[in-house]
Amino acid sequence: MARVAYAVTVLLTAGVLAAELLHGPTLLIFGVSALALVGLAWVLGQATESLGHHAGPRIGSILNATFGNAAELIITIFALAAGLTTVVKASIIGSIIGNVLLVLGASLLLGGLKNGAQTFSATIAGINASMLAIVAAALSLPTIFAATTPGPSPTTLSIEVAVVMFVLYVLYLIFYLRSPEGGVATGEGHAPFGRTASLVILLGSTAAVAFVSEAFVGAIEPLTEEFGISELFVGVILVPIVGNIAEHLVGVQIAYKNNLDFSMAISLGSSIQVALLVTPILVFLGPLLGHPLRLVFTPLELGALAAAVVVTGFVALDGRSNWLEGAMLCGVYVIAALAFFFS
Repeated sequence: MARVAYAVTVLLTAGVLAAELLHGPTLLIFGVSALALVGLAWVLGQATESLGHHAGPRIGSILNATFGNAAELIITIFALAAGLTTVVKASIIGSIIGNVLLVLGASLLLGGLKNGAQTFSATIAGINASMLAIVAAALSLPTIFAATTPGPSPTTLSIEVAVVMFVLYVLYLIFYLRSPEGGVATGEGHAPFGRTASLVILLGSTAAVAFVSEAFVGAIEPLTEEFGISELFVGVILVPIVGNIAEHLVGVQIAYKNNLDFSMAISLGSSIQVALLVTPILVFLGPLLGHPLRLVFTPLELGALAAAVVVTGFVALDGRSNWLEGAMLCGVYVIAALAFFFS
């Protein structure tokens, strides 16, 4: 099965190259590149996990934490370089709400239907929920500053907030790796590749993601103009799904196997990584790419973020979950997606 997935990913990547050379229709380039990115994100995750097995559990955890959202980071860097700051900021919000509402919701729903009531570490879940609340505050305050303080540019404030967020991520990572309850999840089973092969595949898939991301991002603006889709919807819904769907499916599968702590580490941990690592990187790169990224969001984006954080906090409160809580999280995500679609 894995060989088939690798072969399909290679064919899709070649298809992107062919569509670009032949100047194919925008929808075709967007669709093929999106599918190729899904496959490449999975290959990138496999290579990272395999290298983590060879490096040991602690280094493996750091590798997983560092490369967990590599595909989405590369996509958003190309989008930022193209000046699509609306898409970039929307993808930040979309990744957070997608992980804590859709992925965690689907994990609790399917895991609860199969295993009944499930338990997880309330300590780690509580820390993750608290960190998400801090993320909501960090992303909201520059917007409030921009709306209420005429004159000063929020760009400088955004950079300073990004520095604080990055420091918080480092502290969070240190705590998680040193906590007995945090564990060090580097995947199950044996490494699918040797050490050298893992490194080669990691570098090769990263380069392929960069190439396909350029085609994917290049099709966004023509697609929104041709079909009337808002950049906000593309950033909040489509970009996070394309960049993270492979990791999302793994999280749901693990919850189905009744390992909810590992599943929540994937969904909530990915949200925190996007907010506290990916976002600062994008803010730091913005001036270098000629498009400063100001952490100023729309009321709809901040409203969706606040709803996701509040609902997730209630779910993580008692260390127990059931399928109904998962259905509620998924329901909130669908409502948010509809709001962004009609925005």
